Amino acid sequence: MIDLSEFESISPYTDEEAVVALGKVADNPVIAEISQYFFPDQSPDFLKNRLKSVRSIDDFQVMVMSKVIEWVIEHTAHNFSYDGIANIDKIKGKFLALSNHRDIILDPAITQLILYRNGVPMTEIAVGDNLITDKFIEYLIRSNRMIKVVRGISARELYLSSQLLSRYIRLNITEQKSSIWLAQRQGRTKDGLDMTEQGLLKMLDMSGTSDFRKNFEELNILPMSISYELEPCDVLKARELLISRSQKYVKQPLEDLNSILTGIKQQKGNIHLNIGKPLTSEEIAVASLCDKNDRYQLIRHAVDLRVIEGYKLWKTNYIAYDLVNHGFKYSEKYTPEDVEKFTAYMEHQLDTVEKTLNRADLRTIFLNIYANPVVSKEMLRVDHRLPGWKE
Repeated sequence: MIDLSEFESISPYTDEEAVVALGKVADNPVIAEISQYFFPDQSPDFLKNRLKSVRSIDDFQVMVMSKVIEWVIEHTAHNFSYDGIANIDKIKGKFLALSNHRDIILDPAITQLILYRNGVPMTEIAVGDNLITDKFIEYLIRSNRMIKVVRGISARELYLSSQLLSRYIRLNITEQKSSIWLAQRQGRTKDGLDMTEQGLLKMLDMSGTSDFRKNFEELNILPMSISYELEPCDVLKARELLISRSQKYVKQPLEDLNSILTGIKQQKGNIHLNIGKPLTSEEIAVASLCDKNDRYQLIRHAVDLRVIEGYKLWKTNYIAYDLVNHGFKYSEKYTPEDVEKFTAYMEHQLDTVEKTLNRADLRTIFLNIYANPVVSKEMLRVDHRLPGWKE
């Protein structure tokens, strides 16, 4: 049994702690309303009683969370698909899932559902502590195998916090306790370009030895890519990007909670999850021969290549690309009716934000969110390079 006591401030609850926490969640009056939303055919006390019957985190994830995510997919997605599950079999032991990040809750939650359906143990999930707005949310998150990533702190505190997180991730994987899901960047992708942050890779390396190759080999990095036909929170992302052009964007109270709820309720069209091939020893060995910063660049590039390769393009992506470029390059991918439907959807979304924002600029940003995955695919196809990649 490994000692995880030093990680108590960031680690998920134990089974015993989760039972106590979920008992408190069950007693919150809002649970009846949540129960009616996700389980409309059951009594208002259905979710409360189910939470009270939970005896472990596995119980909670199987009896409650998997049912909630299945409901979300059934009611807000047209079709859901996935591939690459066999790539997990290529890894001996636990792994680090490095995923693109489009929705706060759904990206890791959908991944957990697919693992569960295929008999693969569910992972722990790294989430920013900005999502923990009150005790009710903390009880739910930490009972769902979520690791708290501390944000909004001083440089010194960030360094110490990063060391702690790095040690926790490495210990869990190397000691075969749990696999871990980690977004490839801090926060969601807002502009449609999925790129791994080099700082994240440096954080992972902090807990290793001087042997760069060993440090990354033992993490068993498994890139993943999730793609939505209708981008979760698309207009909210466009709004934030537009405001950020002229001033520092400051989140309003409960803005993250609003994004979570919007992501859950918003229609998503088709959804696809790709589980990529794990990074190879050869790729890591080549990176280890480079100078320090170039090492991380090569690891980053190996992850990003798999994320972009696995990203599934939809009609919405091709339409947006052609609209942005005033052309018909991908016109065989969609019909005039598809264009009309997408533009009507876009204009409706733009109507939901304040009228003081420049609508033309907002529209351009909105379109680029959908068009940029096509740009990434094109760069990958032409010369095996990606946006942001430096020689």
